[in-house]
Amino acid sequence: MRIVLVGPPGAGKGTQATRLAEKLSIPHISTGDLFRANISRQTELGKLAKSYMDAGNLVPDEVTIAMAKDRMEQPDAANGFLLDGFPRNVSQAEALDELLRTEGIQLDAVLDLEAPEDEVVKRIAGRRICRKDSAHVFHVTYSAPKQQGVCDVCGGELYQRDDDSEETVRKRLEVYHTQTEPIIDYYKAQGLVVTISAMGAVSEVTGRALEALKREDYAE
Repeated sequence: MRIVLVGPPGAGKGTQATRLAEKLSIPHISTGDLFRANISRQTELGKLAKSYMDAGNLVPDEVTIAMAKDRMEQPDAANGFLLDGFPRNVSQAEALDELLRTEGIQLDAVLDLEAPEDEVVKRIAGRRICRKDSAHVFHVTYSAPKQQGVCDVCGGELYQRDDDSEETVRKRLEVYHTQTEPIIDYYKAQGLVVTISAMGAVSEVTGRALEALKREDYAE
């Protein structure tokens, strides 16, 4: 299957993308991984992207699209892929359509993870990270440490990242609503969108998504 995964920050896209890609035996292609891989390998695209990032500018769509094209042409993506974080706007979606058209392939579905805005803010703003080891992550509501502000694993101090503050999360949501959410209507016009609730246990959401992807009556 060839799938695009969309949803607001905090909807669990990264977690679900990893699980779904494994269940469907297709590669998980995320924008973040594309950038990191190209920059670390010092590809021409990576160098170009880094030059924009170092200057504090957004990487142009054409660079992101070229990275995605290169990744989708790898042998492991011959039978499908799951795109996470791309396309990020309608112009990227149009470019992706054109790219797939030239390859003689098409998307099978656009999976829209839906979560209430207040829940998204609660999920992200409640995260606390260990200063000693950032792999140790807690949540004030869903996985609280035994002692407030102290990591259960190593005793390190827990803190809230600037990106996780409520003010920042709401700004990120504004960007999502303005730039990314319009691609849902774009793909609905093609009958590709299937919307599922991102609420509940991770395994429940995965099961919901797999069941939804079996359907052929996607949103019209």
